[in-house]
Amino acid sequence: MATTLDRALSLITDVPDYPKPGILFKDITPLLADGEGFGVVIDEFVKAIKKLNRGVDAIVGIESRGFILGGALAKALEIGFVTVRKPGKLPRDVHRKEYALEYGFDALELHKDLLKPFDNVVIVDDVLATGGTALACHELVEITQANVVAHLFLLEITFLNGRSVIAQSHPDVSVISLLQT
Repeated sequence: MATTLDRALSLITDVPDYPKPGILFKDITPLLADGEGFGVVIDEFVKAIKKLNRGVDAIVGIESRGFILGGALAKALEIGFVTVRKPGKLPRDVHRKEYALEYGFDALELHKDLLKPFDNVVIVDDVLATGGTALACHELVEITQANVVAHLFLLEITFLNGRSVIAQSHPDVSVISLLQT
């Protein structure tokens, strides 16, 4: 019997008060540990990308859980995988994008030579919350003159309105999440 997407997504575990009181953390590690469930998720991402009817040249994964999802997705599609990392983690020349957090700033970096102008890419991460990290990654990819055709997320926390943050700046880009809470 095939594993359903609902069963796979039910493996995501709520952890109250982590990493601090008042936060309900969504732990995807039980899903990742379930080979069949993880496979169903990757298959659903592949279907979503194929429905876009746009050639995709690379998957861009955001550190760190986006690496797990994005690497498996790139393998399934037989295309390249590009990492976007926190500052100081990449050894060669990088493009850098700083962005605002609730309290302060952070930055993302991407090797300068991995994406080419006009490459079509899909950005992948585990959770869409406020949209700040996804938007910063999108803008970082645009520095290379590559085209972002979609953002894929395993989970979307809808009340934080991250989808609308992306849509306001990039209304022509698809935002796809497998589970909304």
